[in-house]
This record gives sequence, structure tokens and C-alpha cells, in this order.
Amino acid sequence: MAARRTTRITAKVSNNRGVFMISVAAELAEMHPQTLRMYEQRGLIEPQRSPKGTRLYSQDDVDRLRRIQEMTTELGMNLAGVERVFELEEQLAQMSAKVRRLDRRARELQQEVDRLEELRKSLRAEIVPYVRGGALVRTAQAEPAVRIPVERSQKPSSA
Repeated sequence: MAARRTTRITAKVSNNRGVFMISVAAELAEMHPQTLRMYEQRGLIEPQRSPKGTRLYSQDDVDRLRRIQEMTTELGMNLAGVERVFELEEQLAQMSAKVRRLDRRARELQQEVDRLEELRKSLRAEIVPYVRGGALVRTAQAEPAVRIPVERSQKPSSA
């Protein structure tokens, strides 16, 4: 197997900005321009378009083209298999993002539960477990307990 030559542009350009025309992208990916058009038709790649409709490929597009080539030549996949791999990767990315959102929400809810539990404990410590005039009495407002003797009333006689 021949040594593979890899060319990468290192200019300060965003990796997802379309800057390469089809001939340059094809050369960078070591493919024929017609292959890029076919991959676009199959939905494997979506180059940006200039105002005049010229395809503009980004560094991310070129990297994706290289991955497609690697999967087809080195791993022996057909294009349907490559499409399926990309679909599964997209689903995995979506599910990973969803798990991260759910984890973040679970942490937020746990913090709220902890806060409410602390509030419950602090209120419980401040409240005397009896009622005065129909309202709970806080410790600071409670009067010293006074024992009042209660007379037992006699049963009313049945007359």
C-alpha cells in the first residue's frame, strides 16, 4: 500500500467555513470532483454555496470526504454502510446531548430538593409542636410551658 499524502490547510479559517472550490476540495481529499458531486447527490456531504451557486467546501467537509474514503477503501464499506454510520453517529450525538441536558436538569432538581430539605429542617427546629390560637408557634414566640390543672367534670346525670 502506497504512503498516503495528507494535505491540510493551516490558515486561520473556521473549519466549517466553505472556502475550497470543488477542484481544490477533491485534490485535498484525493478524489475526483465527480465523486464529490455523487456524494452530494447521496446526501453524504453538503457543501455550502456561493451567491452564484458555486460549491464551497470547508475543512470539515474535506475531513468528512477523507473519512468516507477510509470507510470505503480501508474498511470495505459500501456507500449505504457509510450513510448508516453517519446516521448512527448523528443519533449518538443527539442522544449524548439529551443525556447531558437531563443530567444537568437532574443536578438542578437535586439542588432544589437539598435546598427544600434544609429549609424544612430549619423550620422544624424553629417550630414548637403545639398550636396557640390555631397557628404554629415559633420557639422565639413561645411562652414558658405552664401546667394548668384540669378538673374532671362529672358525667351529667341522666334525668
